[in-house]
Amino acid sequence: MLYQLRKQVCTANRLLPQVGLVILTWGNVSAYDPESGLMIIKPSGVAYEQLTPENMVIVDLDGTVVEGDLKPSSDTATHLELYRNFPHIGSIVHTHSRWATIWAQLGESIPPLGTTHADDFQGSIPCTRAMRSEEVDSDYEKNTGRVIVEALSTLNAEKEFAVLVREHGPFVWERTPQKAVEKAMVLEEVAMMAWHCLMHNPELKSMSPALLNKHFNRKHGENAYYGQSGK
Repeated sequence: MLYQLRKQVCTANRLLPQVGLVILTWGNVSAYDPESGLMIIKPSGVAYEQLTPENMVIVDLDGTVVEGDLKPSSDTATHLELYRNFPHIGSIVHTHSRWATIWAQLGESIPPLGTTHADDFQGSIPCTRAMRSEEVDSDYEKNTGRVIVEALSTLNAEKEFAVLVREHGPFVWERTPQKAVEKAMVLEEVAMMAWHCLMHNPELKSMSPALLNKHFNRKHGENAYYGQSGK
């Protein structure tokens, strides 16, 4: 079932440690198939080098395992909450990558300070509010997804690609597993750059809005012209 998508999800998960986004088993990639209404996700706690397309776990939107002998990721309910609320999302990456997680632990959004940021993110990368005790004690993973949805409620969700969960780490998404991992790599890079810029000059706030919008829209706007047509 969904073997090609399972291969993509497996490949993307195995890529996470190779590109320095995770250590141990601190991350997962999922993908959603809108035709079947099913999600494919990494099995919980399994080392990346042991992953195969066959041991990816398939669940429905209620979290019921449809196919797979292993338990799905402990973050499954968070991923599902995002897919239910944002139909345009095709794949989600969650990691505890170093620089993005530093910002999450501080409870701060990452400001846009240059075109490297603006090429993939239209503004500050938002950080959620702190989760309340009752949200942690009951349905924790689902409520993690809900605070992400809440953080995006005042933004154009279709032009957002990442949220930092306060005191936790980043969740990043895109149309495909490969693109979602690439977006997580960009997030980590701009998180590192912003940190060092602000250490040198704490008064920095944001880059020029005109330059920010130009760089974002030339890749993601209606009249985008970055890259090769049709590729």
